[in-house]
Amino acid sequence: MKKQTIPELFGSMVFDDREMKERLSPEVYQSLRRTIDENVKIEENIAEVVAAEMRRWAVEKGATHYTHWFQPLTGVTAEKHDSFIAPSPDGGIIMDFSGKELIKGEPDASSFPSGGLRATFEARGYTAWDPTSYAFIKDHTLCIPTAFCSYSGEALDKKTPLLRSMQALDRQACRILKLFGHEARYVRTSVGPEQEYFLIDQEMFNQRPDLVYTGRTLFGAMPPKGQELDDHYFGVIKPRVSEFMDDLNRELWKLGILAKTEHNEVAPAQHELAPIYTTTNIATDHNQLTMEIMQKVARRHGMVCLLHEKPFAGVNGSGKHNNWSLSTDTGFNLLAPGDTPYENAQFLLFLCAVIQAVDDYQDLLRLSVATAGNDHRLGANEAPPAIISVFLGDELTSILEAIKNDTPYEGQEKVTMKLGVHSLPRFSRDTTDRNRTSPFAFTGNKFEFRSLGSSNSIACCNMMLNAAVAESLKQYADRLESAGDFESALHELIRETITRHERILFNGNGYGEEWIKEATEVRGLSNLKTTADAMPHLLDRKNVGMLTAHKVFTETELRSRCEIMLENYCKSVNIEGHTMVDMARKNYLPAIEGYLHRLAQTASLMQSVSSQVKCRYEISTLERLSELTDSILEETEALEAALQALGEYDDIIRTSEAVRDAVLPQMEKLRACVDEAEMLVPETCWPFPSYGKLLFSVY
Repeated sequence: MKKQTIPELFGSMVFDDREMKERLSPEVYQSLRRTIDENVKIEENIAEVVAAEMRRWAVEKGATHYTHWFQPLTGVTAEKHDSFIAPSPDGGIIMDFSGKELIKGEPDASSFPSGGLRATFEARGYTAWDPTSYAFIKDHTLCIPTAFCSYSGEALDKKTPLLRSMQALDRQACRILKLFGHEARYVRTSVGPEQEYFLIDQEMFNQRPDLVYTGRTLFGAMPPKGQELDDHYFGVIKPRVSEFMDDLNRELWKLGILAKTEHNEVAPAQHELAPIYTTTNIATDHNQLTMEIMQKVARRHGMVCLLHEKPFAGVNGSGKHNNWSLSTDTGFNLLAPGDTPYENAQFLLFLCAVIQAVDDYQDLLRLSVATAGNDHRLGANEAPPAIISVFLGDELTSILEAIKNDTPYEGQEKVTMKLGVHSLPRFSRDTTDRNRTSPFAFTGNKFEFRSLGSSNSIACCNMMLNAAVAESLKQYADRLESAGDFESALHELIRETITRHERILFNGNGYGEEWIKEATEVRGLSNLKTTADAMPHLLDRKNVGMLTAHKVFTETELRSRCEIMLENYCKSVNIEGHTMVDMARKNYLPAIEGYLHRLAQTASLMQSVSSQVKCRYEISTLERLSELTDSILEETEALEAALQALGEYDDIIRTSEAVRDAVLPQMEKLRACVDEAEMLVPETCWPFPSYGKLLFSVY
């Protein structure tokens, strides 16, 4: 059988524009395109025709079931499968799928997080077809991307507020473009999320309860070699990993996911996959699929894909760099500076809108990436700090400085790179370097938000970013639409914005202690180190006001999400704490005690042979391990007490603060004792695979 070429393979399991154009009449196709492109409501008769053709296509591809595929507040996707079969009068069956079934589903909503929106017995929920994201086939099931809401209409998912935020930004951006004399049918945000992940051997994963239950190692001493030599970064991809990547690419391409770049990351066993940019809503769906398929394909190759933000202490964690830009329906990038950015007033205004948005709503951006896992990652090993700031680079910084001071901008001369070898080409150096410690960096024609954790849904940060930028643009449009002299008002607006929000601009080292002091004490920026610190700010008056004004959330939805996210934080750490207690009592203490018994027997036997034998190794190791077993027991009991005390709080904010202040520090104390003991006990006596084996076993 002939192997499919990539163009033949790509999108072969997607009911995309090619399939719709071929299978639908011109009238139905154009009506559906208007719904997709212009947010026009779809008519029931159109949905009926689309459903019939979609079902026919899916059955031809081998699908037997369909599901409304949605993204509840669990952080993963959800599905309820129904078969296409329906009874026929002659006792047989027909394959059926109606427009009503396409448009609306009714999954049980009672078991999904609602943050108090629904009583447990109030079970009904609805899923609603999102025509802007193509249906696809996965595991013989037609998957229809949908929004998810409660019986009373509140959003219970991540897609709905994301679509609302895109609509809000579209509305305000088009107002601005009109002022510049440009008509746009719509403005969309585009995203390319770079996905980092670890691959480890499945057999070793299965031997680690902490990895199985929590996705990260709660114990583990560092091996002699970690990432110190930087030899893994962009290194030769080993055969076993290369086979996984090849298989993964083909699975993603079938689903129309634009997987483009793959390479080894900095830490041993760490890798990255980056897609080509696409519309934010579709990019979000694709990233959820990418994470699911990564894990499925890894198992197929005898490995496990770890998406936790910090699966191994002491080496790089895994992030998800959210590359965000703004474009019109014609594909014009509104964040492209052009050859003369100083003279590009439209670009400068959109740039100022983003700068103002990040400054005004830095707390929203921080909390949009806040999870128990990401708290461990931020602030070290190439992850940006918790303090949100914007990196613009030398050229744009100089331009804004000139505008603020109302002085001429001299421009930067292009520098030609000469490498000293005649056969190597010369090329122009970029006008700015990259800053890997910046949370929010301008990178040519887009912004890279680098604070996301690898398991985060990109919907969360993009809905906040879209809404915040929409608010900036609304303020600008309100002011400029009523201005007598547009050019003068525009220049003054840009200058005022730069002056008012320059505190958020920082091109230096985000890791330095001096920056933390300057940011918090001089500039007044927030430093929300943990989820418990950040999440309550969702309900600050300015945040509730902005998000409700742009109809991204209702106040009720915001209160429920604050509770859900804090509850998830507390539950995640609670599971980790109980896992540590379980491993310490059932595995580590017995293993250390067993080795102590061997040491004591050996020392006793050796000294019975000769009183001159000193047994320095045996006795010193025995003494230290004996002290450590006492400490491990003491810290385990203290952790148990801290976990039990969480049940005494009836307020989720106070519970999260207790998790931050009592449980997590106690977990660190217990880990330190066990990790020291690991260095004293032979590998053959230790109950779990070491960091060395976990990080290097795939190679």
